[in-house]
Amino acid sequence: MARTQASRSLMSETPQIVSARTRPDFATVIGLAAGFGLVVAAMVLGGSARSFIDLPSFLIVIGGTFGVTAACFSLREIGQVPMILVKTLTRSAPDLTATALHMLRLSELARKRGILGLDQLMSEMDYEPFVHKAVALAVDGAPAEDIRSVLQREIGETADRHSRSAGILRKAAEIAPAMGLIGTLIGLVQMLGNLEDPSSIGPGMAVALLTTFYGAVLANMVFVPLAAKLERNAAEEMLLANVYMATAESICRKENPRRLEMLLNAMLPPARRINHFA
Repeated sequence: MARTQASRSLMSETPQIVSARTRPDFATVIGLAAGFGLVVAAMVLGGSARSFIDLPSFLIVIGGTFGVTAACFSLREIGQVPMILVKTLTRSAPDLTATALHMLRLSELARKRGILGLDQLMSEMDYEPFVHKAVALAVDGAPAEDIRSVLQREIGETADRHSRSAGILRKAAEIAPAMGLIGTLIGLVQMLGNLEDPSSIGPGMAVALLTTFYGAVLANMVFVPLAAKLERNAAEEMLLANVYMATAESICRKENPRRLEMLLNAMLPPARRINHFA
């Protein structure tokens, strides 16, 4: 009971870290929904939407894109993409200013109460594994050089994982239009091979045109935006990780929090900088 009350007392002196995984990314969801909504509206207003539905074209583009993309990577890498995409759609931009201020006040607490005083806060950081590890290393008395080595290795592994996932989406964006072109050629061959039968011209032209349409939509309205958002989120995650690492090193070295503020402001974008000691 005493330990819990002490932890609450410490946490009352610091703001909560705003987790970037607690809210959906409305910009991505609304953007994709608006884009597809406008395309569907144009199809409906221009005539029958059923004319844009063709199963062979769908199979050529969707199945072909998945198959060729899978051939370019390992099954393990392909299997990681759905989970990362879910995180991309449910992860909003973190509040860098609030997070930096939280780290600064953790540094103040460590200077005021000692590094071991932060041990009572560890349970409050479980939802943010990287900052939990960073502070735990400092509390355990690891040298600043070891903290940097361990955390930089983890930052590098995370960056590589995001880079591979974004690369898969970029490769799929390249393959989808190519599969649309292949479907177009298939449709043209079918049409030209049956010119004596007028009833076969329509289905052949549908395959020829709709595969190009499906490929362009899939590449430019799904894969490219998601890859760009994934790369943006990865950059922000790396920035946050470096903020956590700099804080852990500063706490370990028992530096003045004013110096940490200058260091964090050098990392943050101008609009997100803090002015705690002004």
